[in-house]
Formats: sequence, structure tokens, C-alpha cells
Amino acid sequence: MSESRPPRSDPHATPFGFEVHARDGAARSGRLQTPHGAIETPAFVGVATQATVKGLDPERVAATGTQVLFANTYHLYLRPGAELVAEHGGLHRFMGWSRPLFTDSGGFQVFSLGASIDHRVGKVANIFPDEGPAGAPGAAPSPRLATRPSMVRVDEHEVRFISHIDGSAHVFTPEKSIAVQRALGADVVLAFDECTSPLHDERYTRESAERTHRWAERCVSAFERDGPRHGYEQALYGVVQGGAFEGARRHSAEVIGGMPFAGMAIGGNLGRSHADMHRVLDWTVPALPEGLPRHLLGIGDVPSVLAAVARGVDTFDCVTPTRNARNGMALVRADDDGAIARRYRLNLQNAAFARDERPIEVGCDCATCVRFSRAYLRHLFKANEALAPQLVSVHNLRFMTRLMEQIREAIAERRFEALARRWLGDA
Repeated sequence: MSESRPPRSDPHATPFGFEVHARDGAARSGRLQTPHGAIETPAFVGVATQATVKGLDPERVAATGTQVLFANTYHLYLRPGAELVAEHGGLHRFMGWSRPLFTDSGGFQVFSLGASIDHRVGKVANIFPDEGPAGAPGAAPSPRLATRPSMVRVDEHEVRFISHIDGSAHVFTPEKSIAVQRALGADVVLAFDECTSPLHDERYTRESAERTHRWAERCVSAFERDGPRHGYEQALYGVVQGGAFEGARRHSAEVIGGMPFAGMAIGGNLGRSHADMHRVLDWTVPALPEGLPRHLLGIGDVPSVLAAVARGVDTFDCVTPTRNARNGMALVRADDDGAIARRYRLNLQNAAFARDERPIEVGCDCATCVRFSRAYLRHLFKANEALAPQLVSVHNLRFMTRLMEQIREAIAERRFEALARRWLGDA
């Protein structure tokens, strides 16, 4: 259980390390050791963009079994400011989270404030342009994104941002990204990269990947030059780019994999469909160093997690479980007839649940399912009570951690393929 104000970490704490304990085909389970504790892998990384999982205090997040959180460098740089966080002893102490933390580099905002707007493609809602909301062909561009101008300019040396908060101008370089992440003090920090869009062509994607490689070298130099600021070591992950183009993706994996990083993150454009993403992983993962942990950025739906674990990915982060919760969407494996639920979701705002005394998911041990009915949760959403998204967020995080627990157990017992078939409805 997380403490309200965790103590400063021991500067002689156990150093970073990653061990693989079991394998089943390419799938693997292991342990990633950090100064703030070990992460049993495969693991889902909860998203705490602005130093909080929206609506939940750290104790409630920890109680779901969530081992590690992912905070956003760009947002925390803008507000409250990295140096203010540093004055409070770093991000762990500032937010009251004593378990491991990741921070991104700010590179995702190159996409979300730039190409995402230009191309009207979102990272979460419609990351795959060839798939609609329910996996059908023909996803529509996001009308919200279409109404804003691009807020980013990228060149060889730096990225210029316009703040989404107040319109002020800011510059990020690889060196600045590392400095900000050193001030924040996460256990795992990411090299600065450019996240490309599914609609970028091969020429631009290759140029962007090469720029990301040069930025990675600058990040390594800055990371080695600027030591940790909060009494414990940090680990730097490289980010593989290259889009959905085989040559570019394989080359990026080889280049980033050849640099002195403590782990590998797979980022950027993963293609126009789930099938494209599978191919990207097939090209990328085998080219990465076998002994390092592998993180897949921004992916957290059930089919994608299973597909990525099958290909040797160790950790995942995604806002979808908690974002869905705020809209009344609870994660479940099966519907009330026992069939695999559509998109693994249950819309608690449906009238059908007005008198439903069952928990969100029978058999779930989360605090929400143990105490509350679907009828009560539907009432809270219809009454616009703040408790509603909190309770469903607890369930959705626990859903993801239970899935990962089952995956780890199945790998250890060499029955991962059977588990995946059952989850996907193919058993």
C-alpha cells in the first residue's frame, strides 16, 4: 500500500536490473528492478499524466495491484514546472507514490500537438485509421482535432511548442528533455523522439527516424553528463521509430538497440490496423537486445496486449482503461451471455442496468465489485456524481492487473497460447 508521503529513497538502493524468469515461445515473464521496487512483467503501466491517475489517490491505485505509473514530461514541465517538483524531492514525493515511475520524453507531444492535428488522427481513439470504433473499416478523422492549427515546429536541433494552456512558446531539445526528466526524478526516463503519424509517407518517416537516432545520441550524452538529482539512479530507455515501413523499422531497432540504453521502447506510428501493428512488432522485437526490457508505448487494449506479449513485449502503458471509466465504460471479458464482450466493454449507463444487482464483473475482487452494483453505478453516472468514474477506474485498473497476473502465470506454466485463445474467444 502506498504511503501518503513516501520517504526519500536509499541512495544505495538495489540498482536497475532485468531478469527473465520464464518463457513460452517468444512470450516471457520476468522482473524489472528499480530503486522504488520491482516490477513483475509483463505489466500494465497506469497513466498518471499530470502526476495523478485522474480521480484516484495513490492508495486506491496501489490497491488495484498497479505496480508502476507513467507521468507526462511535457505536461509537468508546463504545470507545475519541473523545478518545483524537484524542490519537493522529485515526483515520487510530490505525488505520494512510492512505487516505480516512468516519464515520457515530451516526444509524444510532437505528434499530439502537430501531426495528430494536421492529419486528424488520434493516438488512442482512432490510432488505426483503417479501423472504425468497433474495429470496422473506415475510421473517421477526429472532428475535435480538425478544428485546431498545428502547435509544433520540428527541425534538426529542436522542437518548438505552443502551450495548449496559455499559448506561450517553448522549446524542447534532447538535452532539455533529459534535464526536465532528471528534475522530475522518475525511475525510467525516455529519450526524446519524434512520434510520427500513420499518414506520414515513407520518405518523411525515414527522415524522422534518422533524426530520432541523432537525438538519441544527444540524450545519451546528456544523461551521462547530468547525474541524478534525488539520491537514486535513473534508467534511460531508447525509443524505436520507423513507422509501419519494414526497412525503416528494422533499421531503427538496430540503431537504437546498439546504443547504451537500459531498455527499449517501441513508439510512433504502428500502422493503419491491428494487423499492421503485429507486423511492426514482428520486424522490431527480434532486432532488440534480448537482455533488455521492452516497452510498447500507448497500447493497452486486450487483443493488442496479448499479441504484443506473444511477440516478447514486457510492459505497456495506455490511458484507455481510466478514460473509458470516465465515460461509464467498464472493462469485462465476457458479456452476460458468456460471449466475449464487444471491445471488452460494458456501458454502465445503459437503461438495462437500472435494476441490476450484480457487480460489474462476477468474480472480480476489486473494491468496486466487492461493494457496489451495476444499478448503483448507473445511478451515479446519471446523477453526474464524481464518485462514478472513480469507482469504475478502480475496476478497470484491477481488470488490467488481473489480466497481467494471468498472463504471467500462464507463461510460467507454458500455456500462454491457450490463455490468449480463451481471452480472444478462440478456445
